[in-house]
Amino acid sequence: MQSGLATMPAEELSAGKVRRRTPWSEGVRRLRKQKAAVIGGALVLLFILTGLFAPLLAPHDPIEQNLANTLQPPSAEHWFGTDDSGRDMFSRILYGARISMTIGIFSVLGSLVVGTLLGLIAGFYGKWIDTLISRIFDVMLAFPGILLAIAIVAILGPGLFNALLAIAIVNVPMYGRLVRAKVLGIKQEEYIMAARAQGMSQVRILFRHVLPNSWTPLIVQGTLGVASAILEAAALGFLGLGAQPPEAEWGKMLADSRDYITTAPWVVMIPGFAIMASVIGFNLFGDGLRDALDPKAQ
Repeated sequence: MQSGLATMPAEELSAGKVRRRTPWSEGVRRLRKQKAAVIGGALVLLFILTGLFAPLLAPHDPIEQNLANTLQPPSAEHWFGTDDSGRDMFSRILYGARISMTIGIFSVLGSLVVGTLLGLIAGFYGKWIDTLISRIFDVMLAFPGILLAIAIVAILGPGLFNALLAIAIVNVPMYGRLVRAKVLGIKQEEYIMAARAQGMSQVRILFRHVLPNSWTPLIVQGTLGVASAILEAAALGFLGLGAQPPEAEWGKMLADSRDYITTAPWVVMIPGFAIMASVIGFNLFGDGLRDALDPKAQ
């Protein structure tokens, strides 16, 4: 059997350097080889940058109305045309990206933090704590996500922050159960038993050994979860429970333009395409991450 050094490039051996690839670096290398994931990552980056730099990129004020210029088709002055209030659609799409990315990313971050903590506690400590948390998750998962989000927003009142909060709450059980399942397997590993034998505290074991080994599925699910959060935000906006006028939000833009689908189809198609492209981008990137970080593929 040949030594592992025999397969190394001669230049590296002559320089006396042996490169060690970590699982993360190996995952990044595989991710870059997947065309679909690269395209998805490019779309994700495009929408994030669009949202960040919307004030610099938008040629017009997204809420400025010009009733003498309503429902104008795409032109050199208005690249995506104008809506029923004469507002520039291109500018509103740019600002809508800021709202959708904010809701998608921050709602997932909130769900991840709360769900991860609850899942860690349930899986690691078990007994009645696990039973209580798991039953709470089961009750929340018994309701369709969008209906539960609508109920929460109806209680809190319509608005951008309340929509973000509702989406975050609805998705907590998904991440909590994912972490719990991962922890149940990890805490039986030999290195966890060795840490306990050395007298390491439960909290230290939890955050030093268990949590770092649970990150991979969370990162993948979180990326895919952003796509779902964007759709849920658009649904709430379409129902008038999300961002309120005059804010430019893609779901609200769809709701306001549905009466003009035959006379001015661009006012419906453009925000719909923006939602579709952003969701596809996060899904492609999330699928690529799942394949790249899969331990069985290493």
